[in-house]
Amino acid sequence: MKGIFKFCATSMLALIASGQFASAEVKIGVVISATGPASFLGDPQKQTLDLYIKQINDKGGINGEPVKLIMYDDGSDANASRTFATRLVEEDKVDAVIGGSGTGNSLAMIPVFEEAQIPYVSFSGGVEIIDPVRKWVFKPPHTDLMACQKIYEDMKKKGISKIAIIAGQGGFAKSMERQCKRVAADYGISILASESYGPRDSDVTPQLNRIKALPDVQAVLNPDAGQGPAIVTRNFRQLGMTSQLYLSHAAATSGFLKAVGNDATGLLLPAPTLLIAESLPDSDPLKKVLIDYKTLFEKSAGKEADAFGGYAHDCLMLMVDAMKRAGSKDRKAVRDALEATKGFLGTVGSINMTPTDHLGIDLSSFRMITVKDGKWTAASQG
Repeated sequence: MKGIFKFCATSMLALIASGQFASAEVKIGVVISATGPASFLGDPQKQTLDLYIKQINDKGGINGEPVKLIMYDDGSDANASRTFATRLVEEDKVDAVIGGSGTGNSLAMIPVFEEAQIPYVSFSGGVEIIDPVRKWVFKPPHTDLMACQKIYEDMKKKGISKIAIIAGQGGFAKSMERQCKRVAADYGISILASESYGPRDSDVTPQLNRIKALPDVQAVLNPDAGQGPAIVTRNFRQLGMTSQLYLSHAAATSGFLKAVGNDATGLLLPAPTLLIAESLPDSDPLKKVLIDYKTLFEKSAGKEADAFGGYAHDCLMLMVDAMKRAGSKDRKAVRDALEATKGFLGTVGSINMTPTDHLGIDLSSFRMITVKDGKWTAASQG
């Protein structure tokens, strides 16, 4: 009898030591670009996650279990993203994953999560993440395709039909440039020139001079993220170009405004309503969500909230909401709950998923904005 008791006690101690008899918790994995070239995305995302995980746990966690966030910084390297994705699955044994600051980072991780059948909600903008639909992959951020469509709608209202594109070579830039070229004819847009620049280029005046020499160009579109939009904007102004400058929603950051100063005045880009939340009527239910996020983030971070921190908020809270509705952290139950999401209010707008739509938002959730007196403001229509 003593021998049996000793064996059971020893086995129990072994289980405790290995973590198999530990207290219940929900493990959510995160891979973001907190450092490296894409840190302008990852930094506000990390700050947002830290804030909201504390808030969630202070309120009792998810279904009565505390949330453990297991976060890795990929240094803006897609290869590192995949390595960390594998670690989250094989070593950390996470229940779900959010993250992927850049499109390339998300695409690198998706095969890992699909094979492991783990629900994944991406922070990134590339439409390839959810088109075609993948069973275990979701994302609330606006896509690059949507940005192209919103920009072209605005151009059409303004009578702009002849444009030039200048883009970088990163994953998001290539994807958005490809999407913009693919749908241009649908809006009567002719692309007269297409220029590119490398990741280490600090000046694009030769490329812009070639565009400037074309007499019929009415607008220049820069579908890029990171430092590219700031470089293009500064050089565009330095050359005295008079055509309309359009940027992607990836430029909608306080860092971009600080980098370009007054050169940003008058440019146009699509962006989430978060950036102009105060302009919404008090009767709009989305306004409270936006103001609550902005207030909490700005008080803690000491800087303006931007779309990318908002995306992290939406991805985390979407996952939390799905787990609560599923009443479980069971992977399949959570996946099914994500796909059944209806009327979830995030910083991107009202999210409604279906089996054929793992994005859940439409063009109405995008606003055309501009810069006036150094601040984002709603752009005039048409």
